[in-house]
Amino acid sequence: MNFETLALEVDRRGVARLDLALPEKRNALSARMIAELSGAANAIGKDEAVRAVVLSAQGKTFCAGGDLAWMQAQIAADRETRMREARKLAMALLALNTMPKPLIGRVQGDAFGGGVGMMCVCDVVIAAREAKFGLTETRLGLIPATIGPYVIARLGEGMARRVFMSGRVFDASEAQALGLVAEIADDAGLDEAVERQVRPYLSTAPGAVGAAKALARFLGPRIDDAVIDETIRRLADSWETSEASEGIAAFFDKRPAPWAAKK
Repeated sequence: MNFETLALEVDRRGVARLDLALPEKRNALSARMIAELSGAANAIGKDEAVRAVVLSAQGKTFCAGGDLAWMQAQIAADRETRMREARKLAMALLALNTMPKPLIGRVQGDAFGGGVGMMCVCDVVIAAREAKFGLTETRLGLIPATIGPYVIARLGEGMARRVFMSGRVFDASEAQALGLVAEIADDAGLDEAVERQVRPYLSTAPGAVGAAKALARFLGPRIDDAVIDETIRRLADSWETSEASEGIAAFFDKRPAPWAAKK
């Protein structure tokens, strides 16, 4: 497959490494990257030679959230267009979440918004010790809607509510306590920590792994068309609020939002 925003390599063992490959844009989620993630997840899922997948990123940041140009396009868009774009991200996350291969997240740097969403669709996540995380949508007057089902499924409602609404940034130790991260590693040990997660899958039956993952998903919290439709509707509603207009304008003007506490 040819990509503009991703890089994909498969080694001789059948371990695929799927990189977010826009380090100059902090691997922010653009319309192109979202489409390519969907295509890559579907193609890898059908590739019988692939035994395991490592989702990683190039540069210092894992994923900064939504691409600025994409956000600006949403400001000018009508409700139908916003819902259509939100559905594309929802389908990309769904494709990654249901891919019948083990998906190991290698998070070498900060992850915000949709970056946290991608972590939550991984089966296990290894994170760098210095990485920071945040569901920062409420700072803009928006809500973490499209990624919400996956965040709740990973963290559980109780743990998720610690970080789901506050918009605060938290470190790798707290991410591990919340259940977002399985293991923390120094930069020098990150690849070996990922390899320890990959290695057992090379001794398992690929079909059984896929079936077991599907069973876990069946037994876990419901994430179906109705749930996805509701998250998209609620996100569209939030885009239409005065808070969203004020918060996003403040963000692009590089000034505090009207509700931000005075320092």
